[in-house]
Amino acid sequence: MRRLLCFTIILCLLQGNLEFEMEQETETHVVTVDSTNLRFNPSTVTLNEGDTLRFVWGGQALPHNSVEENGVFDSGDPERDLDFGHVFDYDSAGTYNFFCEPHESVGMLGSVTVLDVEAPMDDQQNNSANMSSGQSMEAAMNWEPVYAVGLIVLFSAATWRARIYD
Repeated sequence: MRRLLCFTIILCLLQGNLEFEMEQETETHVVTVDSTNLRFNPSTVTLNEGDTLRFVWGGQALPHNSVEENGVFDSGDPERDLDFGHVFDYDSAGTYNFFCEPHESVGMLGSVTVLDVEAPMDDQQNNSANMSSGQSMEAAMNWEPVYAVGLIVLFSAATWRARIYD
């Protein structure tokens, strides 16, 4: 009975104190070519920072490429077969317009909107960011798991002691 009571108390104390950060998953968004109408498909894409925009086509009668108007990405010379990707970094939120060089005049245009998201930080980056803001190492450490382990040890010792002297 004591063991069950101690276990329940420990669970109550730990509830909400252990934080697990989820790694942000990135996605790949694919843009192809509609050769019949000389259009990108889809012509507008919305993605998050960290995601990849991928241009893929093969066996086209006419060569195509994808060029961002400010030079953010460029798939190179127009080709009939292409597999080109660009990853949008975590500081690249905004709207980017792209086009096919040989077919820009007939309206082969597109745009990608990159939404701002918080960049995932690993522990080393997190500690260095905290240290650079003037915090001491003691303040930068997350002490909650240490306290949880200490409480577990304390209750285990109390249970063991009670078992010996009862």
